[in-house]
Amino acid sequence: MIIPLPMMTLATPSSRIAAPRLTTSWLVVLAVLVGALLIVPVWAVVAQVFLPGTGDTWAHLADTVLPDYLWSTWWLCLGVGMGTALMGVGAAWLVSRHEFPLRGPLEWALVLPLAVPAYVMAYTYTDLLQFVGPVQTWLRETFGWSRADYWFPDVRSLGGAVVMFSLVLYPYVYLLARTAFLERAAGMLEVGRALGLGPWRSFVRVSLPLARPAIAAGVALALMETLADFGAVSYFGVQTFTTGIYRAWFSLGDRVAAAQLASALLGFVVLVLLLEQLSRGRARFHDTSQRRSRQSTVRLSGARGLLAMMTCLVPVTGGFVLPAGVLLHMAIGQGDAQFGPRFIELAFNSVTVSALTAVLAVLLALLLAYAARLQPVAPVRVIHRLGALGYALPGTVIAVGVLIPVTRVDVALTDWLDLHLGWQGGLLITGSIAGLVYACVVRFLTPAVQTVDAGLLKITPSMDQAARSLGLGPWAVLRGVHLPLLRGSLLTAMLLVFIDVMKELPATLVLRPFNFDTLATQAYTLAADERLAEASTAALTIVAVGLLPLIVLSRQIMRSRQPGGSEAP
Repeated sequence: MIIPLPMMTLATPSSRIAAPRLTTSWLVVLAVLVGALLIVPVWAVVAQVFLPGTGDTWAHLADTVLPDYLWSTWWLCLGVGMGTALMGVGAAWLVSRHEFPLRGPLEWALVLPLAVPAYVMAYTYTDLLQFVGPVQTWLRETFGWSRADYWFPDVRSLGGAVVMFSLVLYPYVYLLARTAFLERAAGMLEVGRALGLGPWRSFVRVSLPLARPAIAAGVALALMETLADFGAVSYFGVQTFTTGIYRAWFSLGDRVAAAQLASALLGFVVLVLLLEQLSRGRARFHDTSQRRSRQSTVRLSGARGLLAMMTCLVPVTGGFVLPAGVLLHMAIGQGDAQFGPRFIELAFNSVTVSALTAVLAVLLALLLAYAARLQPVAPVRVIHRLGALGYALPGTVIAVGVLIPVTRVDVALTDWLDLHLGWQGGLLITGSIAGLVYACVVRFLTPAVQTVDAGLLKITPSMDQAARSLGLGPWAVLRGVHLPLLRGSLLTAMLLVFIDVMKELPATLVLRPFNFDTLATQAYTLAADERLAEASTAALTIVAVGLLPLIVLSRQIMRSRQPGGSEAP
């Protein structure tokens, strides 16, 4: 057996310094400790499956609402998967392969719905399409109808939830599919054309199979976001695992039953990921072409150009323009009656939690990524992968997983302080935002880790070796070489985590301290009380803040557009 030797073994004995080895060993220990903290919430949830419930709560749930949770969750995932795939793939194929009116602006505008949280979308469309809303009111006044003269679909239903989630989450599929279409093998398309394949058959038989992994990954991301949502499904009255967890915890007061439901939801997430992997089978999707010619585009004019433009315009309008316009109209016309000091307090709370989480997440991501760069041993690689686990878990699952062990630690710490110091200051972790920040770090560490990893990959190992040859240790290399080069990646990671925490609702509802509200919880509370106009101010602020990373992302999309000629269809 040939054992690969690390590059440092080529150095002379005099160049190998004990201090760096000691430093990197401590780095590995710190990375392992971080990984243990990341896995605690998941372990706490899974462990509850083997505990007996209090009373007959679980039996009651299994006999009454558990079948509804299963079916609603299944149909919701099926509908959202199909909706996001159709809208995302269709829009990506049109903007990457064709020229039509407004293609340029639509290419970046198609990502804007990501700025609108699903629960905000649910509030705005309810106000727009309900019986007393402007759409039905206009129909009755225009045609002289009464309530019994016409039928109008109920937006607060399972079908309405599918449409809302599809409009919000299709950009995940769009972004990945667009990249796959732009990077496809030009030689394979030329071969297809030489064999007589037209644009449509070339798409179905060449481009679509090559983009399948990217499309499946985008749909999987959309489904995980769907499973993680609480605000929209709760507001629409759709019974899913997420609403069941919240109900079991707060309405029935049974944390074991809530944790067992959370375990079932965790199994649902794992099933989604496994199905995506199994669907590929032994198929491989490598691009073996060595040619990288310019991508030619098909110019669409007349009716076909107008149809392509409308196809891309519909998801942008439905997913961003309409909800943002409704929120702006309500905020200007009525707005929040408590706008002023109360709104400033809510914004301050949201910014505080988001900023603390963003800073901690970036520091931990830097620790994990740097440990994996210096010591790519098995424990560090496993811990590095665990950093991506939280993003696949719904916020309610993480909240329950955090609350169970943290409450025990909190009670033990309070008793110890009372016994030894005589201090009775109450619960330190769950009584403050510390537990909420911990949950948000576990939930949103993945974007930070991936961004920092991408930044480190751009730094060649020769720079590390040059710095080491000058006698610099690992920390000195990080401080003097890596951090200046990683400044952009670290700021991007911090921004992404900040925006995600600003929009987070389920974990905040479960773990927030008493009398601590954020913009997200304020919007949810007011909308649940049917005070949609008052909720518009907080919701519009969340949407406006969410636009910041999308502006950066849109600029990157425009830069990555490969210029190509046009050809007649």
